[in-house]
Amino acid sequence: MGTGPEPGNVVLVHGAFVDGTGWQGVYDILKRDGFGVRVVQNPTLSLEGDVAAVRLVLDALDGPVVLVGHSYGGAVISAAGHHPKVSALVYIAAFAPDKGESVNTLIADPPPGAAVPPILPPRDGFLFLDRDKFAHSFAADLPAEQAEFLADSQVPWGEEALSGAVAEPAWRTRPSWYLVATDDRMIPPPAQRAMAERAGARVVEVAGSHSVYVSRPAEVAALIRQAAGH
Repeated sequence: MGTGPEPGNVVLVHGAFVDGTGWQGVYDILKRDGFGVRVVQNPTLSLEGDVAAVRLVLDALDGPVVLVGHSYGGAVISAAGHHPKVSALVYIAAFAPDKGESVNTLIADPPPGAAVPPILPPRDGFLFLDRDKFAHSFAADLPAEQAEFLADSQVPWGEEALSGAVAEPAWRTRPSWYLVATDDRMIPPPAQRAMAERAGARVVEVAGSHSVYVSRPAEVAALIRQAAGH
């Protein structure tokens, strides 16, 4: 029998336009590995509210936690990662804002030729992706039926979440890892690499769309295991 330490806890934070069910594949792998895993159903109405939702989950856990964020969830974990139970941060094709930055400021000036997310004009303070362009931009490596389901089950993204600024990023005080999705059409891979380098993150690159956490759960789980020290 092994006498090594217990794997510990992992908390998974989804991004904009989707909910936590996309983490199912990663969740299943980590649970089989013995981790305690929680999926935060952050409302994505405001950054402040999403940070509060993450803290509720962290408060209920014992022992160290690897905090994982996808896409906008990276902004959430950058703000919530100061929680004393957080031992490491993992960014999955995610935004990693610096002090005073928001997702809005990070996407405001895309480089020439970069893919631009098909975000529709706000409606009553909420944002959606153009459903006809959703698969191409967000989920190009998922089966057509699955991408269509994601497009048709979008979660409204609050403008306050888009514009919410991180006061002091947790990656300055926590070790971090970053998975770059090399076929991402939502966050350009060069932008992902730049944010990862700025954060001093250990980086892996995986061929995958913005939905890499859904399409390549084994690679995502492997990086989380690295962050947990396994």
